[in-house]
Formats: sequence, C-alpha cells, structure tokens
Amino acid sequence: MALKQLTPEQIRTWTLEQKDRWWLENVWRGDMPQLTWRSALTGMGLGGLLSLTNLYVGAKTGWTLGVGITSVILAFALFKVMARVGLAREFTILENNCMQSIATAAGYMTAPLISSLAAYMMVTNAVIPMGVTITWMIAVSVLGVLFAFPLKKRFINDEQHPFPEGRAAGIVMDALHSSGAQEGLFKAKVLVTAGGLSALAKLMQSHAVMEKLRLGWLTIPEYLDGWLYRLTTLQIRGVDLRELTVRPDTDFVMMAAGGLMGIRVGVSILVGAILNYLILVPWAISIGAIEGRPGADGVVHYGFRTITAWALWGGVAMMTTASLLAFFAKPQLLVSAFRGLFRRSGSAQSDVLAHIELPMRVFVLGIPLAGFAVVWIGHAWFDVKWWLGALAIPLVFVFTLIAVNSTALTSITPTGAMGKLTQLTYGLLDPGNIKSNLMTAGITAEVASNASNLLMDIKPGYMLGAKPRQQAIGHVLGILAGALVSVPVFYWVFLRGGPSELVQEQYPMPAATIWKAVAEALTQGLSQLPVSARWAALVGGVLGLVLEGVRLITKGRFWLSPVGLGLATVIPFNTCLAMFLGAFVFWLAERWIRRETSPAHRLIVQNQEPICGGVIAGGALMGIAVILLENFVLNPR
Repeated sequence: MALKQLTPEQIRTWTLEQKDRWWLENVWRGDMPQLTWRSALTGMGLGGLLSLTNLYVGAKTGWTLGVGITSVILAFALFKVMARVGLAREFTILENNCMQSIATAAGYMTAPLISSLAAYMMVTNAVIPMGVTITWMIAVSVLGVLFAFPLKKRFINDEQHPFPEGRAAGIVMDALHSSGAQEGLFKAKVLVTAGGLSALAKLMQSHAVMEKLRLGWLTIPEYLDGWLYRLTTLQIRGVDLRELTVRPDTDFVMMAAGGLMGIRVGVSILVGAILNYLILVPWAISIGAIEGRPGADGVVHYGFRTITAWALWGGVAMMTTASLLAFFAKPQLLVSAFRGLFRRSGSAQSDVLAHIELPMRVFVLGIPLAGFAVVWIGHAWFDVKWWLGALAIPLVFVFTLIAVNSTALTSITPTGAMGKLTQLTYGLLDPGNIKSNLMTAGITAEVASNASNLLMDIKPGYMLGAKPRQQAIGHVLGILAGALVSVPVFYWVFLRGGPSELVQEQYPMPAATIWKAVAEALTQGLSQLPVSARWAALVGGVLGLVLEGVRLITKGRFWLSPVGLGLATVIPFNTCLAMFLGAFVFWLAERWIRRETSPAHRLIVQNQEPICGGVIAGGALMGIAVILLENFVLNPR
C-alpha cells in the first residue's frame, strides 16, 4: 500500500506534537509482532554473514557496504519459501524491519577492524588480544546507540529527513509485504524489474565473470570515457582528469541513491564536486600542496586518496559549522527531550509517543556508564590518558551531529573524515602520542557511525509504524552478532602472519594505511598540515555558517546545502556525478510527464521510490555476489 507521509508544507509548519500525533493516528501499527525470536535470530544470522562480506570488501577497498536492503530481501524470500512448504508463517513487515536493524548493525560494526584497530596494530607491531578487540568494539558501538536517541526527535520526527538508504529499505519492505493489493503488486513488479535489471547490469560490469561466460564483448565498462582517451588526453593544469576522479561511470546504484536524495542535495553535491575537483584541487597540485607519486610510466599519479587527504579539511570544516548551527537553531527539541526526564508520571501524557519511544532516562544514565567503560578500556588496554579519553566523549556528541546530518541527507556517513578531525585535535593536545591519536579517533568515528546507522534503521520503522525502542534493542543484538562473527574471522584470516603482514598486495587495507599515515603526520604537530589546508578549513568553516544561516532564514528554500557541498570533498567526483544524474533524471521526469493518467507518469513519477529502491537492492545483492565470484571462484587465493 502507499506509504503515508506529511507534505513538505506540513513538515515546515506543523509543531512536533502535531507531527507525532498524526503519526500515531495514521502510521503506527500498534502491537503487530516486531522483535520476535525469529526476527532476532534471522537478523543475527544474516548480519553475521554479511559482516564477513563487509570485512572482506573493507580489506580490499577501505569501504563498508550497507546491508539493510540486502537483508530485507533475503529474509523475505526465505520466509516466503518456508511458508509455501509449511515450515513457517510469513514474516510480518515489522518483523522484517526489526530484522534489518539487527543485520545492518552487524554489517557496519566491522569498520574498526579495517581502519583504527588495524592501524593501531600496524603502528605498535603487536596483536591486540581478541577478547579486548571484541569488548572494545561492543562498547563503542553501544555508546553510538545511546547517542542516537536524543537526535531522533529532530532528524526523523520533526524535520523528516530522507535518510535515503533507510527510506529505500522502507519502500522495499512495503512493496514486498503489500503485494496482495493491486497497486502494491504493481509497485512490487516495478521494484523487482528494476532490481533485476540493476543486478544484470552489475553482473555485466564484471570483466572476469563475462570472460568466464565467454561474453566479454557484452561487458559494461566501469567508466564511459575510455573511447575518448584513446583519441586524446583531457587535463587541467597539466593533470589528467582521471587522476582527479573526474569521469562519468556506470554506477547505477549511486544514481538510484541520488534519485532518493532529491534534486537539491544532488545539485549541492555536484556544485561542491566541481569546486573541489576542477578548481581547488588542481590549484593545490600546482602550488605543491598535493604531491603525487611518479609511476613506472613516468607519469605523476594522484588518485582519490591522495587528493582527499588535503581536500577534506575545508569540506569537513564546512560540515562541522553548518551542522552545529542547524542543531542549535532549534534548541527547544533538546530542551524538551531533557525536560521529559523530570515530569511526574501524571504529566507524561504531553509526549504522545512516550509509551513507545526509548525512555530518555536510558540515554541520561547509559551514556555516562558506557562512556566510562570506553574511557577505562582506552586507558587500561591502549594507554590513553584518562583526561584525553574523557575529552573524547563530548567530542563524540559534536561529530555525531555532523555524521547524522550527512547520513540524513545522503546515506553517506563521513566517519573517516570525523576520525581525522579527532586525530588533528589530539595531535595538538597530546603531540607525539600516536596511540592516543588513533584510539580517540576510533571512538569518535565508530560512535558517530553507529548513531547515524541506528537512525538510518529507525527511518523505515518510522515510515512503517514500528516501535523505535525495539529497533534499538535489535541494534544491540546486531552489534553482538557482528563482533562474535567478524572478529575471530579477521584474526584467523588477516592476522595469522602478524601485524607486519597485515597489509598485502591482495588485501591492501587502504583505510588502515590512511589512518596510520595521518596519525604519524599529526603527532609531529600542526606544522605538518599544509598552510593551504589550514586556510581551506577556515574558509570552509565560515562558508558553512553563512550557507546554513541563509538556509535557515529562507526556511529551507535556499538550494545549496553546505553539508552536500562539504561531502563532495570526501567522495570521488564520479560518484558525485552519478548521484546528481539520478536526482536530475527524476526531477526532469516529474516536470515533463505531467499527465497523471499516463502510463509513463504512473511508472516513473508515481513509482520513483520503488524504482530507486529496486535498483539499490538489485545492485547491492549482485555486487556482493560478483565480489564473491571474482575472489573466491574465478580468482581464488
């Protein structure tokens, strides 16, 4: 069935209490089964398996994949088949939603293994005991869950931010579970067709698979400019555009994500990418602020990782100031959340969702307790000074605001950038202490990531009428599953030769290598940061305040988002372009196809979300399958 939602005008003008009451009366599904034994076990099982996929992909690329939609479709198919053979009842939509919260938590919590913890072991050349690693990862992940809830009222209930990946998961679940109705069946067919085409395209992008099938001539190229470079070389200030990541690609999944983001965020990201990769970065290269590495072909190579080490400072500063201004522009939300702690039981009815939201006392009591546990572990096992560890906790709050704001708009959580900001801070506070630099940055990055991902998981629950407190419990279950499965596998597979052999040609551990390099540079003092990067941070911070101030004054009508602009400094240009193209195509269709009774309007405009959700789901599923085929079947180690 069609998901009920408020109009943009209602979002802008209604009070929070009006929005909560409307949701309770029109969306909430009451006591429909949600966190059941089978949803918990299914989520933990799928999450554990998908965490291994993220572990492998992270070791190869430095990135982790969102597994929410993947787990939703797998669980739905599993129980659909079991129901047909009489082995189980079909999953309810809220069971599936709770299951994806568990699986997503398990998938994302592997990040420290391929970033901060791996870098720490490389720096110290010592293997952290497995029990310490599991305890640390669980502690910082749970702290992230606790930090998320004071922000839910603002980002989800009040401002109704899209959280594109979470929104896609909600659309997918709605289409799958409501396919009995005619309109729901049509949406499901659109979703499945889009997913199938996306999966086929993803398969055809794999040269190794297509060659094995003897269909190499049908391979879809990853980039679309290969023919052009056979004729000429495109450069800016003598730098090949390919080295700047300025090239069109065939990343249909990111195009679909752009379709869910909307045209305003898409335009902001593209404008930021043009400013960064076509103007600022070539200038920085020309003055020597960004240095490449000579290749065997005699050409100086740069690449995304070299570029972003300089470019991120201005972008992160812009996101920081904009996020803080946006948050403190509505202090009543935070005040009202705390005020609920001190109401008498008889007055608790003023919060119409008090009976299903996670009680705020859990946040007030939990953060100090979990924060103390994290600080104690950091001091006892990683030699982080007490006061430095304690300082990381308020920094977590600041960086969580930034990360959640980014995730709310784009589904991209800039945890790497947040970690680097912490590394800079501790490079000033405790120069020369590389252990503190890495582990305090690990706290902020992992806590911010878990808080953002929990809100991403709560978004589809809000869309579908679920109880958020049960999703929070599910998130903790996923954390446990991910830690107990991924950590032992990481030790058995990647650490069997010790930290000195952690980075190999087949598993380059790029994220850990960057964390290690930044820590080694910053512990020598701020002087290691180029003067141009310091100026970029100052200018970015001021621009963030100005642009967010204009957005607030115009009540959201100003097109450019400072968060979108800043994000373009930590995302490759080709990805920014793909997201913009997706947003632009659907924006154009909405304006060109105006007759609501036409088949094109019904298919494209009225089913924009199922199309995008299907493309993301199909591409994500096939992407995982292709990685497994290429690395374990076609090219086994």
